[in-house]
Amino acid sequence: MSGNHNWILLTLSISIAVAASYTALDLAQRVNEASSRGSRFAWLTAAAVCMGGGIWSMHFVAMLSYSIPSIAISYDPFLTGLSLCIAILVTGAAFELVSRQTESGLLLWLGGLLMGIGIVAMHYIGMSAMLMPAELSYDVLWVTISVFIAIGAAVGALWLAFRGSRMLHRGAAAVVMGFAISGMHFSGMRAASFDIHVHGVQDGAATFSQGALAIGVASVTLMILLAAVVAAMFDRRFAALALKEAQSLRDSEERFRQLYRATPLPLHALDEAGCIEEVSDAWLAMLGFSRPDIYGRLFLTLMADESARRRSEYDWPHLMQAGASKEKEYRLIASDGRALDVLLSSRVERDTNGHVVRIVEGLVDVTDRKAAEQALRQAQKMEAIGQLTGGVAHDFNNLLTVIIGSLDRALRKFSADDNAIKLMNNALEAAQRGASLTQRLLSFARRQNLDPQTVSVPQLIEGMHQLLVSSLPANVLISNHFSPKTPLVKVDPHQLEMALLNLVVNARDAMPAGGEITIVVSGELVPPRELRGDRHVCLKVMDQGSGMDEETLLKARDPFFTTKGVGKGTGLGLPMVAGFAEQSGGLMILYSELGKGTTVELWLPEATRQAEDAVARSNAVSSASLDDLHGYVILAVDDDALVLMNTEAILQDLGADVVTTTSPLHALELVQSRSDFTCVVSDFAMPKMTGAELLSQCRVSRPDLPFVIATGYNETPISDEIAVLLVKPFTDQALCRAVQDASSRRAGTGHIVQASARGQTE
Repeated sequence: MSGNHNWILLTLSISIAVAASYTALDLAQRVNEASSRGSRFAWLTAAAVCMGGGIWSMHFVAMLSYSIPSIAISYDPFLTGLSLCIAILVTGAAFELVSRQTESGLLLWLGGLLMGIGIVAMHYIGMSAMLMPAELSYDVLWVTISVFIAIGAAVGALWLAFRGSRMLHRGAAAVVMGFAISGMHFSGMRAASFDIHVHGVQDGAATFSQGALAIGVASVTLMILLAAVVAAMFDRRFAALALKEAQSLRDSEERFRQLYRATPLPLHALDEAGCIEEVSDAWLAMLGFSRPDIYGRLFLTLMADESARRRSEYDWPHLMQAGASKEKEYRLIASDGRALDVLLSSRVERDTNGHVVRIVEGLVDVTDRKAAEQALRQAQKMEAIGQLTGGVAHDFNNLLTVIIGSLDRALRKFSADDNAIKLMNNALEAAQRGASLTQRLLSFARRQNLDPQTVSVPQLIEGMHQLLVSSLPANVLISNHFSPKTPLVKVDPHQLEMALLNLVVNARDAMPAGGEITIVVSGELVPPRELRGDRHVCLKVMDQGSGMDEETLLKARDPFFTTKGVGKGTGLGLPMVAGFAEQSGGLMILYSELGKGTTVELWLPEATRQAEDAVARSNAVSSASLDDLHGYVILAVDDDALVLMNTEAILQDLGADVVTTTSPLHALELVQSRSDFTCVVSDFAMPKMTGAELLSQCRVSRPDLPFVIATGYNETPISDEIAVLLVKPFTDQALCRAVQDASSRRAGTGHIVQASARGQTE
């Protein structure tokens, strides 16, 4: 027996299928875009309820649209509810499978098969829920058709649900799916046959209003679907706003990152654990790293051990507590192993809850400044030592002046066969060695008297060759390399000889097992930065010895520092050479490395013109007798009584009449009150008034009075025409020559004449 369909309810059921399909497709998009597992599960459940519940609602409304005349139809609540649950569960399971599908599409077909069979089960369970006086049977062909339609519709629904289509596509897909689901339902209905029992036929309508129930179910279903669509719409809107805000935040962070990287300051940002998150380009340039190498690295690993320990134990905890720190000094290790001294300023950034967001820190490279400070301290120390050494050497010179002068006079009073002669000669030799040591001390203090002359360095070295060779053992060779046309230099040749001999002896001592010493002279090398602007000649002495480590190299120029054994070195060799080079207007540079030998460079100023002044001074010397000062009345002035007594004795032995005083002020009074003085012999360094000041005051009353200034200092400021500088310690011949030289300038314009201890005019 066949029944009739209510076309209004039938149309309503198809509309429900279309609406449910559209809603499920829309909600499925939210599953793919969910930001958390919880939201994903919620949207997956909502899509399953809408799809499964919509299919069930479509099926139930379509069932209610079917009626058989004079047959009362009712529904089993349990089976009806079971069919609803099955529809929702299988749809949810299918959605879960397909949401995890791979490119092979296997899960899509499995999900479609599960969902299709579930829908078929829902349909036929719903059919069996119909209660009426009739026998229900099915046509196998149409049942099979309905199953295939259900599976195909399910696969299509699942494929469209997770394809990410646009609204228009989802609408079209929803219409197709709606009709497909409806086609499955009506195929299933077409397969059903009802065999009515005669005694069950009743007059009248069904036991309840099928139309009212269908309208109610449809209304509830559509309201649920509408609510789901509205929820998805708002969620999509909120997601779009969140995405836009996140994109804006990313753009802002990218702009900040670019600005941070381009800043000219070396900056870095750390996380709460102290790992590097971001660095500026200037930071990378300072330390020599690349960003891939440095991101995520613990900042402490870039520090020297002591700096890392101090930061981890003290500075980092204090920074986390105080929130900021300023100019903490650390030592960082660059990518190439260089040690950099830096000042580090830090600031901790926190969010509104007090949690650490990042630690921003800036570096200031103070490596050069610390090196300059160290060099300044070293220079101040050397200056202090130089002043002390110069003062001691000056006082020692006074003592040696007395000793050498006394021995000279004593030797003249003994006969040649006297046994005391040998002892006095030994004492005199020891005093002269002391004078040589004093000159070294003054050289280190840069206070020795130099006599710069035009010198050919290659010729000087060739002239010393035999002397240098004789100072070397048989297993040490020496070789010279001179560049062609080496320019002349303006230095004191005697001091240069001493410096070269010192360097060769040091090179010899550095090679106990033998080797080769190489001497190179070149005027073509570029001078160091300190000497730019002037022309210099470079003298190199290179050995193949054991070399020096960095610490020893730093101390090599310190006075009295030596690596030789006890009694084998004074520690004044290199300081004397350095002092000579700097006082001559040049520089000494040391290069050394353990196991690779040592190179000493002496940069000497190039001569610009021939030095003819010495010849002129030599021609101006009087030919008077060197040992006769008879007729001279000499005023001797010295604050040291011993030196004064020695000077007086020498002058008296030479035949002069001598007036002595230890006070320069008294000497000035004597000069002003007496006109018979033919010469004044004065010490330079005296209290209350120096020898130069005494000379200046005497010129007021006696402008033509000859003066001899005895000094051990090179800086003696004398600019008088009738004056001679006498180097301490001096012999009686040197003193006699100085007095005669000063007297010879009396009648002419004259020059300042410098007399050496050997009695020669310089």
